[in-house]
Amino acid sequence: MGEELKVIVFGLGEEEYGIEVEKVRTIERMMPITRVPKVPSFIKGVINLRGVVLPVIDLRGRFGLEESTSTENSRIIIVGVGDVEIGFIVDSANDVIDIDSDNIETPPEIVGGIRAKYLRGVAKIGENRLLIMLNLAEVLKQKEIDQILEIEG
Repeated sequence: MGEELKVIVFGLGEEEYGIEVEKVRTIERMMPITRVPKVPSFIKGVINLRGVVLPVIDLRGRFGLEESTSTENSRIIIVGVGDVEIGFIVDSANDVIDIDSDNIETPPEIVGGIRAKYLRGVAKIGENRLLIMLNLAEVLKQKEIDQILEIEG
């Protein structure tokens, strides 16, 4: 047995993704997002969350998937890696589950149209459920994210 990971499960389109609970600060309902000029289209802008201004990106856009309009189930997952806190817009945040790290396999080169560098792996859950584990450091370390932080700062 590997280590037990607590994972927040969220949806993007037909796929289910996971982020380790310790990296998630909070999950919020959709709220007004202030647009920021001259940033890539997947960067939706910034939100004011209890007095803290945070950048928000659309994970669909970040991964090159077709962007969709918000629904009642849409959520903003606030994550933190190092000093960076950022909001991800997702279609839904469904569940918290435990995964054995031994059940996480190296991702194929492309999963659901997403390049493997954004992925930590694919976790097998039960017989026929797959959970795509995000590599947050990769998703967040891009220079576009630095640009947002510079605009804010």
